[in-house]
Amino acid sequence: MPNSVGGLVLAAGKGTRMHSAKPKVLHELLDEPMLWHVHQALEPLLAHRFWTVLGFGADQVCKRLPEVTARCVLQHEQLGTGHALQCAWETLRAASLTHVLVVNGDTPLVPPQALSKMVHVALEEKAAVAFLSITLNDPRSFGRVVRSCNGDVAAIVEAKDYDRTRFGYPTGEINAGIYLLQLDAVGPLLGQLGNNNRSGEYYITDLVGLAKAAGHVVLAENVSAEGMDPEDAILYLGINAPAELVAAEEHMRRCIVTRWAAENVLIRSPDLVRIGPRVQLTPGAEIHGPCELYGQTTLARGALVMSHCWVKDATLESDTTLHPFSHVERAHLHSGAAAGPFARLRPGAVLEQGSRVGNFVEMKKARLGRNAKAGHLTYLGDAEIGPDTNIGAGTITCNYDGARKHLTKIGENVFIGSNTALVAPVHVGDRALVAAGSVITDDVPADALALARGRQVLKSKKPAS
Repeated sequence: MPNSVGGLVLAAGKGTRMHSAKPKVLHELLDEPMLWHVHQALEPLLAHRFWTVLGFGADQVCKRLPEVTARCVLQHEQLGTGHALQCAWETLRAASLTHVLVVNGDTPLVPPQALSKMVHVALEEKAAVAFLSITLNDPRSFGRVVRSCNGDVAAIVEAKDYDRTRFGYPTGEINAGIYLLQLDAVGPLLGQLGNNNRSGEYYITDLVGLAKAAGHVVLAENVSAEGMDPEDAILYLGINAPAELVAAEEHMRRCIVTRWAAENVLIRSPDLVRIGPRVQLTPGAEIHGPCELYGQTTLARGALVMSHCWVKDATLESDTTLHPFSHVERAHLHSGAAAGPFARLRPGAVLEQGSRVGNFVEMKKARLGRNAKAGHLTYLGDAEIGPDTNIGAGTITCNYDGARKHLTKIGENVFIGSNTALVAPVHVGDRALVAAGSVITDDVPADALALARGRQVLKSKKPAS
């Protein structure tokens, strides 16, 4: 796409029909905000030559998507899509663009190839205003496309302002809300936008009629004219309500699962598997539904994720196993490692080659050495554990003193008995043995036996005579 074409994402609206305190564009599909998905569609086409108009909850959007901050325009009052374009106009002109592609921030499924084709056709036809349209059996509340007797586009009229006596019976062709505008032609028309309508807003759609009146070429690229399945109209329609969000997310989920299955990832119970758009899978990996994989999770060949697991930003190398009901976030399982069932691996957890954590083991910012084991009922936080070490059931690294976190270091081939508390900072040397039930507050030398528990006392149950 020519470097003279830039983009503008309209993302300032509140989205009252979502019934949520957060901006509509931050509602997520497969763990990523819908605005993020729109940006992903634009980046292959425009690189960084696009801006986002923010308004309601702008601070929340910038916090969730920091990359937006450098390329955003504020619309302090949300007075309509036309007003949003007016707010961004000077920024667009300063970027030395000839055309701007305008996309709504609530269309997370929009196909990049459709955008590219529309831009190509509009540039060829030298259109001042071009937009995507769709023909629906039920046009609902979308803006109606009005055509003249010869089939040329005459106007776009919002549904609530449509008058059959004036515009005729609607055909079902609606505006998808995606435009390509020639800056030199549209600039003089911006000041002519009015708000004499039922919403009292300035509509970007009014540019169609204004451009026609000024003698400019106006083009509508009807994507459904190519035999598009009616169900695929969801790709182009904005999300305005929770039910529409769920429908769009399910469409995306199904497409992603189908794509990975076609690339020879074994996905059992595929209808119950959710895979985020940034997840990377390798042929030969295996996933059992129901489960969820999000963020920058990667699964290598031979990695197995069993049912009822939740995984985000994690790395599972070859031949690793995640047993059922495990929760993993920002953790790394090296080749041959295993976790679960009911394991929780929190950020910074590392399982080295062949190591294993079992049921009800939690790790946070801890490294379990090669072939080391923590079988069950254990918390390992801020810990470094050497190879071939065994951590008994009920072991706790007491890493927090109320003010700071401290490190526990356990050497190689160490045996930690059950129900041991290691009060950090503390170091247990190689080949040491810590007796069950101990509370370790001092370092344990290599090859030592540590016992730190009260002496057992036996007394008669009978009262003294």
